Amino acid sequence: MASNVGAAQGSATGSERPGRTGRAGRAGDPGGAGGGTAVPDEAVTPLIRGIAVLRRLTEADGVSSLSGLERSTGLARSTVDRITATLARRGYVRLDGRDAVLAPRLMELGNAYLAALRLPRLLDAHADALADELDESVSLAVGDQDGIRFIHQATRRRAMSLSFRIGDLLPAERTAPGPLFATEWGEREWARWRERRAADPEDRGFPAVPARSRPIETEADSDSKADSERRNASGATHGDRSPAPGDGPPSSATTDDGRIVPLPGSPPGRTPSPETDPLRTLGDGFERRTAEAREDGWALDDQLIEPGLVAIAMPVREAGRIACVVSVVSHTSRHTAADLRDTLLPRLRAAVAAMERELSEAPPATAAIPSGLAVWTGVSKQELGREFVESLARGLTVITAFGEGRSELTLTEVAQATGLARATARRALITLEHLGYVTAHAHAFRLTPRVLGLGFPPLSRTSLAEIAAPHLTGLSERLRESVSLAVLTGDEIQYTARVTTSRILSAHITVGTRLPAYATSLGRVMLADLPDPPLSELRPLTPRTITDPGRLKAVLDRVRDEGYALVDEELEQGLRSIAVPVRERGGRVVAAVNVAMHSSRRTPAQCVDEVLPELLATAGDVEADLRVAGRFRRVPRA
Repeated sequence: MASNVGAAQGSATGSERPGRTGRAGRAGDPGGAGGGTAVPDEAVTPLIRGIAVLRRLTEADGVSSLSGLERSTGLARSTVDRITATLARRGYVRLDGRDAVLAPRLMELGNAYLAALRLPRLLDAHADALADELDESVSLAVGDQDGIRFIHQATRRRAMSLSFRIGDLLPAERTAPGPLFATEWGEREWARWRERRAADPEDRGFPAVPARSRPIETEADSDSKADSERRNASGATHGDRSPAPGDGPPSSATTDDGRIVPLPGSPPGRTPSPETDPLRTLGDGFERRTAEAREDGWALDDQLIEPGLVAIAMPVREAGRIACVVSVVSHTSRHTAADLRDTLLPRLRAAVAAMERELSEAPPATAAIPSGLAVWTGVSKQELGREFVESLARGLTVITAFGEGRSELTLTEVAQATGLARATARRALITLEHLGYVTAHAHAFRLTPRVLGLGFPPLSRTSLAEIAAPHLTGLSERLRESVSLAVLTGDEIQYTARVTTSRILSAHITVGTRLPAYATSLGRVMLADLPDPPLSELRPLTPRTITDPGRLKAVLDRVRDEGYALVDEELEQGLRSIAVPVRERGGRVVAAVNVAMHSSRRTPAQCVDEVLPELLATAGDVEADLRVAGRFRRVPRA
């Protein structure tokens, strides 16, 4: 098996470009995968097709009609149906009528890469602290050959805030981290970059950024224009100049402070002349910026992504190589690019030094190799028959074999972790390597950053309410009762998601409504998790409302022990509800789910016998999705 170059830098991002959605793609690249290279004889075709469907859903921001997937992938409708049914069985997509919707569990693929990388676990807290200190957005990025991918975002909530997501792919030349990663490129990487620039002159293959069709004019350009106008006034025009022998791309450039720096890959002996440079577009001058970054140790992005966005970046090194790049991102209303360099660079240097110490002092990650990860595929095949594409399911399961302490696995270890035969695991790895999701070095395999492109960007902004919504809908349909999700805000609950029934008599509560926590089942399961719950101002809302603090505390103790709360006509006469908590990965209660009904429809005993098991199962499903979605990011509660 041929080895790919640059495990740390990831996969060949030229093949990241889709080919049938109006963006640049490579010939012979169905579904935008494989970079136009010949498909290996042992590649698993259903896996290639399944990943193409996932990529199209990702590009469509997480949702697409099945007919839309048929058009965008070029696959037969029956094939699309079988692929989406297989993905739905695993919980990677949700079938909603005629639409396929990415589901939070798909993030376990990207989580496998992030866990194997270890950088988020070790450095996220440092990035968050820097964002708090500077009151600016801070990003961590890794190189994906001629692009960069974000692995962490610490954003500020402002009217104009950073909209990039974990997993978003950006062209290296239009970012602050890009020149820093390019300082480690060889001729092969530079050739790939030039090829991509020529094939995709407007960056249409990078849906996360605006096209680069507009020319740019910096302060230096204005000075050059003024110089040119003065030369024109004296009769020396660009049209009067005859090219000298050997003229070609510039070999060096003058920086803002007067230094002359060489450009990589060009012959020595000539410096650029403003009057000979063509009209520049966004990302031009990347080689010059790379040379400057090599000398300075940091890089700026002065509105290369879009007007108003500026950033400064520094590399975080481990064992002498760039492990990732940390960027501070701002808006020109707060900082110019020069301001970032002059005022924020010292604090960025200090943060980078702390990150590098963290990496150097971290003990080696160790973990036992799991086993039997792919057992579910055989069971599913028996139940669903030909509608289940087992080779697709097995191939995606191979990705989950990697993780913390398992950043590099041999074929034998992959087979052991998944429970697949060596021949089956080998074919899956050959396919994933062809598509750019793993690299092979000697006898070991590693995941690449491209794995984050499988659904992670649209799902990385998913809120708890969005995670819970389909589960609440299912519960409401099964019980034919209203179902709600709420969070605790001080001594009140706030509804963040709700599904109502079409009954004539039902509770009319809308998302955003706040109610006193002490008198609601939702509030009580959340109050019970607090060491010192607020129990003051207990007003009687009905004759049955508990207003004695001691008695209410005893009720909360019982709720904590039993794992649910039942409130009978304490908030409103005739209203009965039962609730259970929703816990995050660490076990802390972050929300609650309840079923509310008129007291005539079920007795309290029936609520416990009939509703509580369904309620607990639903909360468990929400928690399972929350654990996956919240492993490397903070999930917004609303």
